[in-house]
Amino acid sequence: MRAFILRRLAALPLVVAGVTLLLFALTQLLSPEMRASLYVKDPRQLDSLAEIIKTRGLNDPVLVQYGRWLGMLARGELGYSETANMPVTEAIKAYLPATLELSVATMAPVLLLGIWLGTLSAVKKDRWADHLIRAGSITSYSLPIFVLGLLLLMFFYGKLGWFEPGRYSLETDYLISAGGFTRHTGLLTIDALLNRNMTVFLDALKHLVLPAFALCIGSAALMIRVMRSSMLEELGKDYVRTARAKGLPEWRVRYVHAGKNALIPVITVASLQFVKLLGGVVIIETVFAFPGIGRWGVTAAQQLDIPGVLGFALMTSLLFVTGNLLADIAYAWADPRIRYR
Repeated sequence: MRAFILRRLAALPLVVAGVTLLLFALTQLLSPEMRASLYVKDPRQLDSLAEIIKTRGLNDPVLVQYGRWLGMLARGELGYSETANMPVTEAIKAYLPATLELSVATMAPVLLLGIWLGTLSAVKKDRWADHLIRAGSITSYSLPIFVLGLLLLMFFYGKLGWFEPGRYSLETDYLISAGGFTRHTGLLTIDALLNRNMTVFLDALKHLVLPAFALCIGSAALMIRVMRSSMLEELGKDYVRTARAKGLPEWRVRYVHAGKNALIPVITVASLQFVKLLGGVVIIETVFAFPGIGRWGVTAAQQLDIPGVLGFALMTSLLFVTGNLLADIAYAWADPRIRYR
């Protein structure tokens, strides 16, 4: 297992180099003035773009510029985001924790529901439970996420007044800003627990309910269908019949032998879903006014904030690469044959 992980880690720099090369090639389609904005750290420097082009050598050969840009990335210099009104690295640090918190709150029920209901549907194939789960998953997957988000918001906030949009309420904003509340991780629920402030914790949790539920519905439906299909395939294989012929308990055949092998496609879908959520749950963050990285990325694109868009694209790409690495490690855990290839 260790050798397998080391092989995957050894390939990681090449993948990252390919990602940076692609992003840099895309920036070359921009004018020198737009590329000069990547070097701006303060709004007052926007009047000195001609000087920046000259001093930064933006008319130099492409490979020279690429090497210089990699040096900037290594130093964490990604330019100044006008939409966030702060350097891009600071903007990523400010917005990413909110999206990470929402993604974790979404993926936990997605995995539990997807594996449980997908397995149940496969085991009860062609019975009423299977038909009910399949009908529910198809309906959930077909429902546009923004429609579901708006319906939830109108009913639970507009009619009942239970769950308001945003990341926290005005009362929590006062408690956080008044002093005495330390932000350790940027994840509000975790920070509230570390500060032993249950008022902030419950308020942060309450604001996660609706956006996490709206995201969970579609993702869980996909996971159910993948798990059901994979489980049915495994239950029809020879080793399952052999296990049953040896007299193993049915629960052990289903959940220990077949269930573990059926998880491999689920790992693929789950890792891609999680990275997709981290890359920006754009629609839901916009509907619920949730201040995450996706909402910032959309605002940056709408206002032609090139440093913001490039920083968002770079961060999303790196998250995707990391997610694939973790998925490969999970494959090796679920199927020992993979690690010995």
